[in-house]
Amino acid sequence: MPDGQEILQGAIETDRPVKPAMLRGWRCRCPNCGTGPLLRGYLTVRDHCPVCGEELHHQRADDGPAYLTILIVGHLLAPIMLYVFTEYQPDPLVASSVFSVGAVALSLYLLPRLKGALVALQWAKRMHGFGGRV
Repeated sequence: MPDGQEILQGAIETDRPVKPAMLRGWRCRCPNCGTGPLLRGYLTVRDHCPVCGEELHHQRADDGPAYLTILIVGHLLAPIMLYVFTEYQPDPLVASSVFSVGAVALSLYLLPRLKGALVALQWAKRMHGFGGRV
């Protein structure tokens, strides 16, 4: 029977590479093979990869991608808004319309990609049942 140190060593040795997995997830592809689609529809994660058969139903992304999207969009648009308002002093109605459209478009672009990257991170770190028993 292996002791705790051997189990820990086995877990470290079988770690999956995080960066390639997250890049595959960013492209909304399976973190294992990189060719199968990760999402079915806009945000629904598939139960398994249709190409390699990797089970993906273990993911627990929950609200993480939405929080990250809000954080990124806010940090990108706030300085741009400040610059535009101080340099050009546009009409508030025009500026709010343009920045609202920009915020929605950027959010719609980032949300599925961040969800894919977060699911891929969970897969790479063997979180929430992705690794089975070591």
